Amino acid sequence: MRILSLTVLPLICFVLLSMTSGLLADEPETLLVWPDGAPGETGEIGPETATTTGEPPVTRITNVTEPTLGLYPAPADKANGCAVVICPGGGYNILAYDKEGIEVAEWLNTLGVTAVVLKYRVPRRDPNEPHAAPLQDVQRAMRLVRQNAEDWSIDPNRLGVLGFSAGGHLTVMAGTQWDRMTYDPIDDADELSCRPDFLIPIYPAYLNGPEADGQLSELVRVTDQTPPTFIAITQDDSNRAIYAALFFVALKEAGVTTELHIYSQGGHGYGLRPSENPVSTWPDRCADWMRLSGLLEKKE
Repeated sequence: MRILSLTVLPLICFVLLSMTSGLLADEPETLLVWPDGAPGETGEIGPETATTTGEPPVTRITNVTEPTLGLYPAPADKANGCAVVICPGGGYNILAYDKEGIEVAEWLNTLGVTAVVLKYRVPRRDPNEPHAAPLQDVQRAMRLVRQNAEDWSIDPNRLGVLGFSAGGHLTVMAGTQWDRMTYDPIDDADELSCRPDFLIPIYPAYLNGPEADGQLSELVRVTDQTPPTFIAITQDDSNRAIYAALFFVALKEAGVTTELHIYSQGGHGYGLRPSENPVSTWPDRCADWMRLSGLLEKKE
């Protein structure tokens, strides 16, 4: 009989409670990313839709033309000032909004971290650059969170991005393309930096170049200014582990603090839901890394 470790059991109990008791049902405070409409939107995508399927269920959102931020403040007795913008995955076609968004926000809250779930634009506007519109959304999101830092009781210098799969790719883009302005400024928020203070890409996709020839995409421009990074992935996740490892090497060579966990089994798309595979412990390792990095320190 398999005995689950004491580090995994609390997470399993939390996720199961979240999925069955309505813990995740409360509507968050919501903020429009673009008050006067997202750049380049024509209104031809169709109405936004959300469908819930599968067992355990996953809510999938698509046809997003009006990106939003959903605010999940850390409990006052735990809040330490750290904040994370969450980018759910879904191949840049849909957003696995609960599994890779809301549930993750609730987990971060247990660490004293304020979470902001980004509902970015899907499906793909540009098949050759599917991340182009979402990159505008996440850059704008980072600036808006920093603009609201005082009201939301967060430290604008401890603001990271966490994402899964395509959202993991978007996380990497946020950390390697932050010095490239992707839209015309519209208000005072756009005078602020969109550079994340740390990155947490989980099973990131699309890090390879167009030929998938063992080279990182030219868009993954790692420098000594790339934020510190925590990466988790599995060896059996197609060829994604290869490119996650190459990303780790590039970070190491640039002198960027980084941590990589490659688990042997687990596939793709598990979020932080429990399984029989040790990959379910990645949130514990991530929390350890955040704690060691000083991100969870409560500052006066």
